[in-house]
Amino acid sequence: MYTLQRNALTVKSLLATTALVGSALAAPLHAGEWSANASVTNNYIWRGLTQTENEAAVQGGIDYSHESGFYAGTWTSNVNYGAGDVYSYEHDIYAGFAFNTGDISWDIGYLYYNYDKEAEFDFGEIYGSVAIGGFSATLSVLANTEADETSPDQDFGFGEAYYGSLDYGFTVGNGLDVGVHLGYHDGDFAEAFNGNAEGYFDYNVSVSKDGFSFMISDTNVKGAAAEGGYDNDQMKFVVGYAVDISL
Repeated sequence: MYTLQRNALTVKSLLATTALVGSALAAPLHAGEWSANASVTNNYIWRGLTQTENEAAVQGGIDYSHESGFYAGTWTSNVNYGAGDVYSYEHDIYAGFAFNTGDISWDIGYLYYNYDKEAEFDFGEIYGSVAIGGFSATLSVLANTEADETSPDQDFGFGEAYYGSLDYGFTVGNGLDVGVHLGYHDGDFAEAFNGNAEGYFDYNVSVSKDGFSFMISDTNVKGAAAEGGYDNDQMKFVVGYAVDISL
């Protein structure tokens, strides 16, 4: 993430957010089932922003789900926020509960983002999503962080930063999955973490099949998040390959 101190972030994609490659949130599996996943991508994008200075990332995780709807898991990726940055990895831990009411699907949970100890910028979010048909809406709000405010007008308290997103997915042709995404990230913590002067929108279109994915992503960011090796004000083209493994 870009922090105010560095003027330069780390961010992902968890509930993320939605890059078909490297999502930190995993959908519940079948009853009492363990699984693993591994992926490679030419660029780790989280909420529209590169987490690797537009370089490649290797990622993977392990998940457990129970027939009750409870699920938990962990996921990790390399990150890079520039020369002299103390960040080298992101390690996420999450747990939640998913259930259906008629044709509507619900998902609520907690996600903790862990980075190098020297960074002192770990944080957690609570999230909730609702889906019907191919449409889904998700809201993540800041729950806690080890980061300290650097000015009197900053507030890193519960709920003081949030990310909301709308997504639509459908299948065409011979099993080609298409996704459309719009998200908005705002709040003092989001701005400090991302190096932004204000909230921003991100949007993307993605296609995937048989583990391969391709995404076109863009934002309207300004400030440090758009400078240096980040270029987050430029359209990004992301390709990746992911495999799921039953344990």
